[in-house]
Amino acid sequence: MFTVRRLLALLLCLATTQAAGEPERHRLHVMLQGDSATAMARLVESTGGTLTHQLPVIRAVGARLTRDQLEQILASDQVQRYIDDLALEDQPGQETPAEAPLPECDVAGAVEIKRIAGGLAWPVFNKLNKPAQLERVELDWPQALGRLTSLSLGGKPLGVGDTPGNSPLTISAGRDAIVASGDVAELALGFEHPMPTTLAQRDIGLTAHFRGGCETRLIPGYDDNLTDYYFAEVTGADQLHLEGVRGSGVTVAVLDSGLWEHADLALDTAGKTRVPVRYDAIAGKEVDEAFDESGHGTHLASAIANSSPTVRQGAKVGGYRGIAPDARIIPIKAFNEAGQGSMLDIVRGIQWAVDNRERYDIRILNLSFSARPRWPYFLDPINQAVMQAWASGIVVIAAAGNEGPEPMSVGSPGNTPYIITVGAITDSWTPLDRSDDYIPDFSSRGPTPEAHIKPDLVAPGGHITGRIRPQSSLTLEHPEYALDADTFVLTGSSQAAAVVSGLVALLLQIEPQLSADDIKCKLLSGADLAINADGLLAYSPFDQGHGYVNIVRSILIGNVGCGNTDLDLAADIAMQEHFEGPAIVDGKGRITLPGLEHILSPVTPAKGSSDTRAWGVKNHVERLPPDFTSAPDAPFDWIGQYQEEGRRVRALTEQP
Repeated sequence: MFTVRRLLALLLCLATTQAAGEPERHRLHVMLQGDSATAMARLVESTGGTLTHQLPVIRAVGARLTRDQLEQILASDQVQRYIDDLALEDQPGQETPAEAPLPECDVAGAVEIKRIAGGLAWPVFNKLNKPAQLERVELDWPQALGRLTSLSLGGKPLGVGDTPGNSPLTISAGRDAIVASGDVAELALGFEHPMPTTLAQRDIGLTAHFRGGCETRLIPGYDDNLTDYYFAEVTGADQLHLEGVRGSGVTVAVLDSGLWEHADLALDTAGKTRVPVRYDAIAGKEVDEAFDESGHGTHLASAIANSSPTVRQGAKVGGYRGIAPDARIIPIKAFNEAGQGSMLDIVRGIQWAVDNRERYDIRILNLSFSARPRWPYFLDPINQAVMQAWASGIVVIAAAGNEGPEPMSVGSPGNTPYIITVGAITDSWTPLDRSDDYIPDFSSRGPTPEAHIKPDLVAPGGHITGRIRPQSSLTLEHPEYALDADTFVLTGSSQAAAVVSGLVALLLQIEPQLSADDIKCKLLSGADLAINADGLLAYSPFDQGHGYVNIVRSILIGNVGCGNTDLDLAADIAMQEHFEGPAIVDGKGRITLPGLEHILSPVTPAKGSSDTRAWGVKNHVERLPPDFTSAPDAPFDWIGQYQEEGRRVRALTEQP
């Protein structure tokens, strides 16, 4: 049996000795683990300590204790493990937005440029504690707009001179081109000709350079992003919406910062209430409102289940902005305004989900947070609770983290081998073109410290649009990501995990009998691998896992019976056996897999458009010449797999 006496004995040195009876804030916040939470609670009460958390899901309690009280308790042979450094800063937290500017260059342009009379205006936010001096502006625009006739920052003109029609242009700014600290100024562009209705943001090239090497660049953007969030289309969820598959009857618990109950989130597509209960894991009780100070939890719930219809060019198209717009949502609040949560509160939130699984038919638990692993996966208290949730039948979906691209950057609880861990992919603002979809650097990579392959798959996590509570901390810290007061764009594996939670809700509506292991098997076997033109993998399994989630393919030809077959969850929970993955360190000190050099292409994946990378067997095979034949020693038989999948799909269509 593992104990902190063996593993974490030195941690007591981090605490300052306190006498009994000292103020509460000076007491150690401790987790005690033994044969049962009840036994641990009795020990705490016997010494006069204060119980803070009852956590039978991991046979533990949280308590406030003086050093003397802790030593009395440890004199008992009932404590199998303790952690006494819970006041340290290294606690789980929501992911920082993946595309946030560096603090020393915190000047950012808005995600959308605005049309104004005679031109365009781009809000630029200075979040530095000093004025931001604009040095120059780089511009490119379509010839149809004619000459650039004016350029100003915050209403102060910048000289433009006699400019050409559509050639790239660099304009130097004067000394008075300043954005005050904490202020926003519009960079306004005037043109000779009126704005065409067909003008898209991607047609404008605009980069503002500030003193100190800081720059902000106008992103390509989406058309009609306020009414069309695109990721439902990218994932194929919109096709299922048209068939009436919208997550009806499936409950998703979102353990995060709470929920702002906007009508798009509180009501389903029929206008019926779909938030049956709210739990505050910080307070340890069910509440009438899980108030979301941060905004992160609301944004996740929007990605999962926003029930507002998708509108393109002024018309409803039959799909919805969330992945599973009829799923029930249960907010479990465990994170505060700053996006920080305590380990014990998070475990208490998972405890509540497990305890109430049958009462509210909780099928999915979304965990879009990440922390640096401090222990082996089986000793991490959050992971222990997560494994219990999986054992109870709840499909647990976790974010890989935003700490890539270095190996072994997947965080906890995503390093738990049993659950579904999701990395991010971006569509490069072109939702109908997969040739430029790639895994961005921020998405955390595997393997885990115990050599398991993670993430399990990747999903859209770049510039995901969703509802957010106005004046929440994220909107105040990152005003540049706002499309309007309650619509926000966020990037990260948090959003990718939420997308997958929604997709699982769709799958469970169709096949509610599936176990958690079978859901994992279907998703992973139905994912689209990134395949290079040479027939080898374009990304390592440590980057893409089993590939790009494809819910339609998973429904049609995904397998069952292959989830976690090489593991033993019951033995792991009982601390009888633990498991290592297949990753190794080769003779050159590189993290790899046996035989990886034979299946991974030497071509570095492009960060954007690629004429060599294809996502999925179908796309890869259909680009091959008609007379192509695989080499006898090829590691993959893509053509054979393509033909077999075609037979399976045809067999389904021929069923009565």
